[in-house]
Amino acid sequence: MKTGKENPSGVTAAAKLRRQAEVRLHGDAPGAHRPRTALETQKLVHELEVHQIELEMQNAELRRTQEDLELSRNTYAKLYDLSPIAYFTWDTRGMILDVNLAGERLVGADKRVLIGKSFANFVSDDESREVFSRNLQAVAGDSDAEGGEIRIAGSKGSVWVGWLQSARVQIADSRAPFILASIVDNTARQRMEDELQESHHTLEMMVSERTRELTEANAQLTQLLDERKKAEEELQAALVQIEELKDRLQAENIYLQKEIAREYNFDEIIGHSDALAYVFFQIEQVAPQDTTVLLLGETGTGKGVIARAIHRRSTRKDRPLVTVNCSALPANLIESELFGREKGAFTGANARQMGRFEVADGGTLFLDEIGEMPLELQVKLLRVLQEGEFERLGSPRTIKTNVRIIAASNRILEAEVRAGRFREDLFYRLSVFPITIPPLRQRTEDIPLLVNHFLARFNKKLNKRIETVSKETLGALQDYGWPGNVRELESVIERAAITTQGTALRVLDRFEPFRRTGEPPAPHEVHPLAEVEYRHILQALEKTGGRIEGAKGAATLLGLNPSTLRARMRKHGISARQRRSP
Repeated sequence: MKTGKENPSGVTAAAKLRRQAEVRLHGDAPGAHRPRTALETQKLVHELEVHQIELEMQNAELRRTQEDLELSRNTYAKLYDLSPIAYFTWDTRGMILDVNLAGERLVGADKRVLIGKSFANFVSDDESREVFSRNLQAVAGDSDAEGGEIRIAGSKGSVWVGWLQSARVQIADSRAPFILASIVDNTARQRMEDELQESHHTLEMMVSERTRELTEANAQLTQLLDERKKAEEELQAALVQIEELKDRLQAENIYLQKEIAREYNFDEIIGHSDALAYVFFQIEQVAPQDTTVLLLGETGTGKGVIARAIHRRSTRKDRPLVTVNCSALPANLIESELFGREKGAFTGANARQMGRFEVADGGTLFLDEIGEMPLELQVKLLRVLQEGEFERLGSPRTIKTNVRIIAASNRILEAEVRAGRFREDLFYRLSVFPITIPPLRQRTEDIPLLVNHFLARFNKKLNKRIETVSKETLGALQDYGWPGNVRELESVIERAAITTQGTALRVLDRFEPFRRTGEPPAPHEVHPLAEVEYRHILQALEKTGGRIEGAKGAATLLGLNPSTLRARMRKHGISARQRRSP
């Protein structure tokens, strides 16, 4: 912004006009040959007054402009002095023309001492002087200069690290340009970088030392593992000798039998046969999920025990497992038991009652013998499975429930669907994950474990000391067909324990061995699970061309991990190249 002295054009123009008016008023203008009339004179006087007013207005505006300029200069001076960044004003030779308060503190000297001195005197090392000189030459030559880091010598031997940035300034009426420079104090950052580098070096040394210690520890551990492996080989040889001695013993100690039974005890399920192992595998797969499970199998195979095992391994294990036996309740009471009732809902309903679905909320509901449920109630059960809501008898209010369903049946539900006694849509809703529990005749290798388990229980119950079971007795029990399955075997052992006198179990029941009759199996008899699994794996391999892994492999088709499938193939003696079923 220019002052009045810097721009007098407005005053000059007004003065010129005034002189012209005065000349014309006095008749001194060139070419004036006649006297002016009073009207012309009055007109000239008026123009002179107008010019006078314009001149006064321009003078007032000039004073305001000068005041604004003075205010701007004062404001700039305050900002310049109070800025946290150090500002220096140099001439093109690097001589200090001005400096703010931050700059004074940076070099540790007063402005009056600094003005007129070369800034190079305050640079602490040759490298910083080179940066300063290069920056000054570029800016003085009106070229763009990159910033640079310099070290400045402060008071009492201190050294400051700063980032220098400068620019050339040229004012229109100024005789020479000057340079405005800013220096940002980076001393704290540099100190932190130095400390970080020191910490990094220390950490590298610690890591190196720790690596050496771990390497030594690993060598010691390898030596210990080699020694342990040698000890295990020796132990294995000793176990082989123990097994040979064990085969010579006629009678088995009951305590050892209980230990073996406990080893193969999956919750309350006793056995280690392949057929039962597959059931255990299915339980482990489905238990953590909220999937509906359908348990299939003959009466007495332990469907209730399987349901409890699934519940105990689920995320709902801390909530109740509620059981409803659909065959033990009259048809007209099943609905009331499942969904509850309000007082007065029907004759004899003298009090309000919560249903099993409400009691089991957040837990598991086990519907045993689901095939016995009436058709009209199957519709309401399907609604609960699909929508998770129901109404109590005698109440219009809808109740939400969060229940996992495990259903069980000893009937062949597909045949019940074909006969019209079971809804097809409910069957598909229940059989999301079916588990078929093998009958006892298909897992005869589990019978010795079951006998010892029941015998230990009845010894305690009857206060007996029966310790041995002869091979002949076990052979007879394994040759029998067990139409009543585990439940029938339990009854036989309890009866034998009652009648036995002494320490050797005597079974007085006479069993007709089912393996020697030559009779073909009943039409509804289920094939052994191992055979079904064997054929199923072969079928999957044939469909995938012998491929095991990958999106189109047999493992994906069967829903198994590839390593699990290979283990089952080894168990059945199946190779991946096998294409045809036997």
